[in-house]
Amino acid sequence: ELALKSLGSEGLFLFSSLDTNNDLYLSPEEFKPIAEKLTGVAPISEFEEEETPDPSGETLSVVAKFQPLVMETMTKSKDGFLGISHVALSGLRNWTAPAAPMSVMLARQFKAFLPPKNKVDLGDPWWIIPSELNIFTGYLSNNRFYPPPPKGKEIIIHRLLSMFHPRPFVKTRFAPQGAVACIQAISTFYYTIAFRIHAEFQLNEPPDFPFWFSPGQFTGHIILSKDSSHVREFKLFVPNNRSLNVDMEWLYGASESSNMEVDIGYLPQMELESTGPSIPSVIHDENGNVIDSRDPSGEPIQFVFEEITWQQEIPWEEAAQKLEVAMYPFKKVSYLPFTQAFERAKAEKKLVHSILLWGALDDQSCKHNKLLSASLPMPGSGRTLRETVLERSPILALRNESFISSWSLVKELEELQTNRENEFYSKLADLHLEKYNFPVEMIICLPNGTVVHHINANYFLDITSMKPEDVESSIFSFSTNFEDPSTATYLQFLKEGLQRAKPYLQ
Repeated sequence: ELALKSLGSEGLFLFSSLDTNNDLYLSPEEFKPIAEKLTGVAPISEFEEEETPDPSGETLSVVAKFQPLVMETMTKSKDGFLGISHVALSGLRNWTAPAAPMSVMLARQFKAFLPPKNKVDLGDPWWIIPSELNIFTGYLSNNRFYPPPPKGKEIIIHRLLSMFHPRPFVKTRFAPQGAVACIQAISTFYYTIAFRIHAEFQLNEPPDFPFWFSPGQFTGHIILSKDSSHVREFKLFVPNNRSLNVDMEWLYGASESSNMEVDIGYLPQMELESTGPSIPSVIHDENGNVIDSRDPSGEPIQFVFEEITWQQEIPWEEAAQKLEVAMYPFKKVSYLPFTQAFERAKAEKKLVHSILLWGALDDQSCKHNKLLSASLPMPGSGRTLRETVLERSPILALRNESFISSWSLVKELEELQTNRENEFYSKLADLHLEKYNFPVEMIICLPNGTVVHHINANYFLDITSMKPEDVESSIFSFSTNFEDPSTATYLQFLKEGLQRAKPYLQ
């Protein structure tokens, strides 16, 4: 109360965003973001002090490519952003180019991507940055403007993402956090490492309220020597193959419980790529003498690199799927694209278990699937489903046995619905959208698209949070075989779908 009286609500909001341990005292480390902002001088990080360039070390040039979010893809653009202040979106509108179009880094900094000694098999994933959150631990505060200082393996990822924007948060507010990797290819001296990173950016600064920009994922690969002295190739990017790939959330008040707006949109390009292999920062001749990096005519010396012969490798798609399952255990069941799911169901005489939602189920653009009018904290229903029932063993087993699974964006089915080139696909989309209610609908249907059962995620979460005796409807009965009512109820939903489909399948 004294702090509120002294600072006012907005002043206390800013103070709280810096007071990371909530002790009502700002340590020098907590005050550092403000000091850097006021002085314009950023101190040399501990990492840079420790990693002074080795005269014989190599450097890697990395370029950033960025096309800003297409504002017209945001849902709120349909009514001209009515009721949304220009200030709230200022950080988003002003972000039109990468913060650093090019950066030169030490090759040895990429050592963080090398596998631990017990993870040298193809496709065996490990955590570069472990996820510290789950459905039980909750989430990190929305009331923050400045990222905590990165530590250990977070440092290289923080530095890479800082090329896009000065305020990257290497650890997202929601699970699954972190970065996961696996070996895609092995040679005598090199690895190709595939990786996936979940990170987000804070686009606003005081006195504005926080605006969180969360790409669905960053993915990519690096080819580096096993001793990390040489990087042959590096690429990191946000996938743009879906019609929506970024979640955005912004606060409307000076407290953690303030109302939050959410939206989703499309980012055409966000990528980092090496301009070529890493090269020595200092060149020596055969006698060990330092020589000029340019030849007598003034042209840069051209380096010739040996061709890498890969002894073992797996396709990129397989490596990406391994990383996806590591992040999302519910993906142990294959999810096929919408139209393919019905073709497979027809061939295998199975039902389709389909999830229809506003944002992607298998990346960080899903967490916004919550009621727009709700105040935080409130978990997204899509996120809650994937972190609970969809990854439970009984659910995985029954779906593997009797269903073909798929998930789809509402926007994509709306486009498919209006596509008259294939009337069957259009009808499938139409039957799905007839049953859809915001934010997430789980649907069981026949291979011809006929819906035999469906349930809205919010309703499902509501009834499974109640005591069994309080549930009026007998549509979903609770089983005593499972302690977790949500698992029992979802299992019942699937079994009732199978039962209802029997007359059609006979």
